[in-house]
Amino acid sequence: MKTTSRRCSLQIDDYLDLLNLAIQLGDVKWQKEITRKMEMTLPTLETAAQ
Repeated sequence: MKTTSRRCSLQIDDYLDLLNLAIQLGDVKWQKEITRKMEMTLPTLETAAQ
């Protein structure tokens, strides 16, 4: 179970890193795409972490 939680955490961290990069670059379209993917993925990650 720790492996699943760690994997989920890394995936969230990756998305946040990409989002920060998109913000720094001023790429609003990319920011929206990353945010949408995070919103779609987050419930799945929460379920896997439990």
